[in-house]
Amino acid sequence: MAARLFRNARLVTMADPASVTPMDRAAILAVDGRIAYAGPEADLPAIASNAEAINLEGRLVTPGFIDCHTHLVHGGNRAREFELRLAGASYEEIALAGGGIVSTVAATRAAGEDSLVASALPRLDRMIAEGVTTIEVKSGYGLDLESELAQLRAARRLADERKVTVSTSFLGAHALPTEFANNRAGYLALIRDDMLPAIAAEGLADCVDAFCETIAFSPKEVDGVFAAARRLGLKVRLHADQLSNLGGAALAARHGALSADHLEHTDEDGAAAMAAAGTVAVLLPGAFYFIRETKLPPVDLFRQHGVRIAIATDCNPGTSPLTSPLLVLNMAATLFRLTVAECLAGMTIHAAAALGLAQDAGSIQVGKWCDLAVWDAESPAELVYRMGFNPLAARYWRGE
Repeated sequence: MAARLFRNARLVTMADPASVTPMDRAAILAVDGRIAYAGPEADLPAIASNAEAINLEGRLVTPGFIDCHTHLVHGGNRAREFELRLAGASYEEIALAGGGIVSTVAATRAAGEDSLVASALPRLDRMIAEGVTTIEVKSGYGLDLESELAQLRAARRLADERKVTVSTSFLGAHALPTEFANNRAGYLALIRDDMLPAIAAEGLADCVDAFCETIAFSPKEVDGVFAAARRLGLKVRLHADQLSNLGGAALAARHGALSADHLEHTDEDGAAAMAAAGTVAVLLPGAFYFIRETKLPPVDLFRQHGVRIAIATDCNPGTSPLTSPLLVLNMAATLFRLTVAECLAGMTIHAAAALGLAQDAGSIQVGKWCDLAVWDAESPAELVYRMGFNPLAARYWRGE
């Protein structure tokens, strides 16, 4: 039995998502990577006397960050499209002209699995350096079975290369590949009948995702994909209501989705449906900023209906080339007016719920993995307030 004691901490457990007041002179005991005690140092159990002790010297301790929405594994970049956008082209115009997701598909298909791992690791390392201990990674840049499998295998391999928990999502319904430009039904059948069974058989996806939007897939088309996923026992998530209101939030709720993500155009019916289903709202301020959106997500509606709010980088090559969870905290507060507590819950306990991992991660509580971020910061507000500043002093994944 390996035991490790973290003592002299200023502890923010996030067990209560609304409370970010640190507990002074606190301690955390980890046994075999899981938390056996978290609370006042004066109340430590006797087993702690045999543990390896680490003095955190009064530093602030939070749960390790969880980035619950990324497209981390991909080939190439889209800096040229950024130039076009600066010149006035819209996201939709670029996509309809053959750019956007389809251009990344070509680069990803050409890359190969080893290259995908190698190019993703530097992006992952930047996130780890800011306290990330769990990350979600989507496919969706392959759009054929071989390339989607390569993306998902590459994502799984990241957990072999680094001490980090990786959750994977199959996003075959991300865009229509060029070879199916005149055969939407054929591509959707390929997803349902070939891709999903193969991916499920290999255990490569924890969830199935889809992009429900005017430039992607309709609610009816997503319905078919999600029904097939559920038959295979796979959980679902949805890119919803980013550019228009197609009722994506309500669609996600009908399928019991873990999360609906983006949500700038979600209406009250959608927010109420998400609340009833327990679907988490994942807000992505990096994409909002990068494509110069002006329609704010309905944060007040989510608050009124009791929808849990998570936040994430949405790291991707086209609309959010962002690898800083700390900057996401600031963006969520500045752009979306989230409170400090909402920001921290959004990157910890609510992010864990968005991945179906709240039983094991997201807060510092007995029984969960000992995933910690240790900060040279006076208060939790400092993590949200600063920009371009990284006060991480140490990061522990499963107690190590």
